[in-house]
Amino acid sequence: MPRLLSTALSLRRDPRLLKIPPYISAFCIAIGVVWLLLLPLDDYSRRTYVSENALLPGQVHTYFGGSEQSIFRAFRHEVDLLASKNNFEVNDKLESILTGFGVKVGRQNYTYHSAGEIYSGENVYGILQAPRGDATEAIVLVAAWKSIHEQLNRNGVALVLTLARYFKRWSLWSKDIILLLPPDSTTGTQAWVDAYHDAHDSKYIAPLPLKSGALQGALAIDYPFEHRYHELHIIYDGTNGQLPNLDLINSIVNIAGGQMGIETTVQQMAGHTDSYQDRLQTMLRGMLYQGLGYPTGPHSSFIPYHVDAITLQPAGEGWHDEMAMGRVVEGSFRSLNNLLEHLHQSFFFYLLMQKNRFVSIGTYLPSAMLVAANFTIMAIFLWVKSGQPIAKREATDKPKGDISEGKGVSTTTPSSPPTVERNLLSPLALVATCHSISAIPLFVFNHLGIKTLPLAFLLFSVLSTALPAIFSFVIASVQKPTAQFFQLTKSFSLLILGVSLATLSTLNFSLAFLVGLLASPLTFIQPTKNLVTRLFLVILLIITSPPVVISSAAWTSGVTMSEVLKAASLGWNVWGMYTPIIIWCVWWPAWLIGTTNTLSSTFKI
Repeated sequence: MPRLLSTALSLRRDPRLLKIPPYISAFCIAIGVVWLLLLPLDDYSRRTYVSENALLPGQVHTYFGGSEQSIFRAFRHEVDLLASKNNFEVNDKLESILTGFGVKVGRQNYTYHSAGEIYSGENVYGILQAPRGDATEAIVLVAAWKSIHEQLNRNGVALVLTLARYFKRWSLWSKDIILLLPPDSTTGTQAWVDAYHDAHDSKYIAPLPLKSGALQGALAIDYPFEHRYHELHIIYDGTNGQLPNLDLINSIVNIAGGQMGIETTVQQMAGHTDSYQDRLQTMLRGMLYQGLGYPTGPHSSFIPYHVDAITLQPAGEGWHDEMAMGRVVEGSFRSLNNLLEHLHQSFFFYLLMQKNRFVSIGTYLPSAMLVAANFTIMAIFLWVKSGQPIAKREATDKPKGDISEGKGVSTTTPSSPPTVERNLLSPLALVATCHSISAIPLFVFNHLGIKTLPLAFLLFSVLSTALPAIFSFVIASVQKPTAQFFQLTKSFSLLILGVSLATLSTLNFSLAFLVGLLASPLTFIQPTKNLVTRLFLVILLIITSPPVVISSAAWTSGVTMSEVLKAASLGWNVWGMYTPIIIWCVWWPAWLIGTTNTLSSTFKI
């Protein structure tokens, strides 16, 4: 045992250990990517199941249909007549219809300012009081006047009005049913949900005149066309990558598929074959939406308040009609009506491979953690290496043999590498400066008008490319850069990046993984004396810079930069989307420091 301990202590002092961390970092990134690619396999994913027994999805007989179809057509005709009216005229008519059912009706004005534009309107909603309830819990049924794609949600609104009339005749409800009809699928729902939870700014959003109890769930209908459909597309992505309880999705799938015979899909994957490729594509699409953190429908506004919500969107050409959709909504509300407590038993963190296959957080989280860990490993490695003098580094890499007096035997006795004092002021100043100026793009892109945003982004992209060269020139003018300076600067930068992404991965796995993967070149790129190599590294860093990645993603998806910047500003000002913070205040400063180091000196670190 003492001999083993002595060997371990001698290995601890062996300078060859400092050659291992870069390989460990590369290994972490490779394993993280491979781990993610293995998730669609049967051995790593599993079938979905309903954890909450009280839901009993698909166990009740639904009665919506028959004569209700004539009522639906009458309401759809009313909606068509209101198509050319303004928001207030539409709400007057909707209020009169809901009041005619004996439903209490409230209206709410709101105004949002974003990218120099004003988003204002008026919500109308009604509360159908439960005959068997005490107004302590409620379920929300949403149908925005404009669909997700800015079309008239004619069938959706007509179906909600028909269901309101139908639900009013039933005496089995133990929870209030709130019928929400906002003017659009974005700002209106957010204003209503904020006001319902008293989290609104009273200067721009009016309080609600009527309220019910705690919201137990919400279901939104996005149904703008008239033709029959083939399948129901379930939209479940929430703001900042938050997701509803998996039991809600499983219940809808069970009710629509098992009871009504309607196919269900997720992530717009029509005709899913359950192959590895389709599973992987579905998972990657879900990760992309989650990583962006942008709301995908009216349901997204509910999820930050721990209200489980989804949007149902008919798709394709088939034989199912609006009555089938109504029965799905009826069955879903009957299941939610059975709940004795809030949905909590199933998963809130998951990746769906298809409608009935998923991966839980305990399985997929290590992939993002490994990618984040590579930055921390390299940060520690550079910190240790910065304490070694350069002059003695070559000598410590090759331990010399000592010839004992009177013996011809050479023995190696590794000694602890000598340490030097670390000058922390300059590296910390550079890191602090880069992170401080990162507040500039965050402020500019969230407060400028839409007319100047594209020009501002172009100017910033040019300045961002030139800024590392300016910083490197200033550093060389102020002081003679040393290898220790670059080691400490890179160490602090990677440490901040690694810790931030590791923390983020527990909240938004997809955003942490995507940013970590795009920033991974920063781990290995270092200053070099070779001009051609340095030029190649700088080009690689420019290609993976945040402005270039955002521009490339917009061009690939066929979206203009004006639309991207407008959506990002709206997400920040209305929904509190924190994706811009990760991009401009975490990723961009790390990129700026890494590129500055690459351009600054010829010291090998």
